[in-house]
Amino acid sequence: MAPKRNGTAARASRRVRGAASATAGAARGAGRYVRKATHASGAGRTGLGKLIELSALNSAGDAMLAVALAGSLFFGLPVDQARGRVALYLLITVAPFAIVAPIVGPALDRLRSARRFAIGATMLARGLLCWGMAGAVLHNDSVTLLPAAFAVLVLSKAFGISRSAVTPRVLPGEITLVTANARCTLAGLVGAVAGGGLAGGVYALSGPDWALRVATVVFCAGMFLAIRLPGHVDAPEPVAEPEPPPEPAPAPEGPAPHQDGGTRPYTQPLGEQQAASEPAPESGRNGRTGKRRERWRTLLTVGPVVGEAVEANAAIRVFSGFMVLFCAFLLRETTFDGVSQQLALGILAVAAGAGGLVGTALGAALKARAPHLIVFGTLAAAAAAAALGAVFFGLALVGVAAFVAAFAQSLGKLGMDAIVQREIGEEVRSSTFAVSETLHQLAWVLGGLAGLALSLTDNGTLAFALVGAVLVISLATLLIRRAGRRRAWRAEGRIAGQHP
Repeated sequence: MAPKRNGTAARASRRVRGAASATAGAARGAGRYVRKATHASGAGRTGLGKLIELSALNSAGDAMLAVALAGSLFFGLPVDQARGRVALYLLITVAPFAIVAPIVGPALDRLRSARRFAIGATMLARGLLCWGMAGAVLHNDSVTLLPAAFAVLVLSKAFGISRSAVTPRVLPGEITLVTANARCTLAGLVGAVAGGGLAGGVYALSGPDWALRVATVVFCAGMFLAIRLPGHVDAPEPVAEPEPPPEPAPAPEGPAPHQDGGTRPYTQPLGEQQAASEPAPESGRNGRTGKRRERWRTLLTVGPVVGEAVEANAAIRVFSGFMVLFCAFLLRETTFDGVSQQLALGILAVAAGAGGLVGTALGAALKARAPHLIVFGTLAAAAAAAALGAVFFGLALVGVAAFVAAFAQSLGKLGMDAIVQREIGEEVRSSTFAVSETLHQLAWVLGGLAGLALSLTDNGTLAFALVGAVLVISLATLLIRRAGRRRAWRAEGRIAGQHP
């Protein structure tokens, strides 16, 4: 009997070793495929590939955190209690931006020579906070949990701002800014799906505290990857020597064509233009003299192209926040067309995920062709989806609206990021992204609170009609303003042609 048992054990051991070897081989193959995809088109040479992988780890950690907190703040409580807790959490998410816009953005601008360590610090701090939040969730300690969530959100936004500001520095000549942004976003989506799925499994087996501990490991891995970004990420911009102001050039006979396909009067790049009522600073854009005044002046004169992109994306964020909170709470109390609440929630989640994926893929395919048209088109699509949802309210149309909301948010942000990266100088780029992120988070929260309040009415037609009206008014206002500006430019061009 002993030889027979020994033979069985040997065969079992060989099967285990074979399975382990096959798993390791598959993992290595998947790793090679991922590395090939992220490092394509020169991205591996410039460091963009590592930035893409870092974006995936960042999103995976954020998704794990979201799954753990959603289980403790939302699904584990009665509807009325959950509604109050989520409303409080939404208000808390706005508070960090009192720090992000005036403090974090300018600080990141000043830390251009240590960007790798700044990004790595945001990852490490989030990892440590997740470890502390694990104990708070386990003991239902809101006094510790909510401030930690506050800090995690600030650090997450700081990472996003830093990544957007760094992207032009690692951009290879083979691809465009829109494509690079799309690759980072696509990697983030893949990371979020993988991280959310892993956290969901850990949550089901061991609870939310262990999901947060796994997130700690992911964030710590991101810290090491951030430090390994190439050294030229940290290189500061060269300091320009002071130059005498040039003689004013004669105005052209017509409005100059703009890079985004529109036209605007001949002027300096938006990152350099000065307020008309103030004299120019004594030094160039990267000079030391008057730099603080120049930073704030530039933030206030970002120009109409950037301003329109920020405003359009804010309207889209209102729609996105409304969809998430309204549908989540509506499905906890009602059913769609006889479909179970769990199945309906799953359908809407899949639709939203697909919308974000399609928007990112389309952004990569469209490259840099007229990003302002991308922004306006996504806002128009969101308005149309809300209007259809109001007229034909039901599970199918709500699923379409969820798809379009995620699609518009993803593609619209790609267009806006490309506009900001192209139009805004590096010395204030982080600050500009911080201001835009603040406005967009505020818009998302306002939309979420509106969805939370409208879910009390249990009237989907009314809710979609109201949010659709907001989107239509926003789109009409932007189009009217743009048309008026074009008429003014054409008039200026005619006057310049008549009086050389």
